[in-house]
Amino acid sequence: VQLQASGGGLVQSGGSLRLSCAASGRTSSSFTITWFRQAPGKEREFVAAFWRSGSRTYYTDSVKGRFTISRDNAKNTVWLQMNSLKPEDTAVYYCAGSHTLIQSSITTAGQYDYWGQGTQVTVSS
Repeated sequence: VQLQASGGGLVQSGGSLRLSCAASGRTSSSFTITWFRQAPGKEREFVAAFWRSGSRTYYTDSVKGRFTISRDNAKNTVWLQMNSLKPEDTAVYYCAGSHTLIQSSITTAGQYDYWGQGTQVTVSS
């Protein structure tokens, strides 16, 4: 499986960006795609996820109400709509995928088998 993340850029505080993650290769309805981010000097952190084919979504508390994850299973693509961006959202955003993830580990970066190359999001104050 290959994951291709795109859509990052420079935006002012309060602005919006839409990230996309396109998956190719052997995917299925059980394939979970998740967004993580990593700011300079910090650990990679969970942002948002679809559990498998979209039966449930998860968000970290700091983005709830501002970010929305959506998925097109036919296109094997997941989007992350980011609104009301803040300077603390500045990071490299990665999409990650797994066929075998258990639901309780959805926020754990080490449990994912596939990673996209990352896309930089910079929010200026």
